[in-house]
Amino acid sequence: MPVIARHLMILGRVQGVFYRNWTVETASRLGLAGWVRNRMDGSVEALVQGEADAVAHFITLAQNGPPAAKVARIDATDVPVEALNGFEKSPTA
Repeated sequence: MPVIARHLMILGRVQGVFYRNWTVETASRLGLAGWVRNRMDGSVEALVQGEADAVAHFITLAQNGPPAAKVARIDATDVPVEALNGFEKSPTA
């Protein structure tokens, strides 16, 4: 299975609802690498990398996120694969 990477912009009610914690837990459980951070505009940004099926499954799950979230839209863009280990929360950008 090929390794792919996607840059995600997650829009909606996604801050203050534990979306980043949920992302780290879910991505780690799926064996994905990358990072997630809040954006000053109220969105959440993530880089998700791993086997294509796992990345696609993560994006499907991310459309709901944690119980208090209300995701309006996820914009996903293909990006080059990087040398990443693990999944972490990054500082707000």
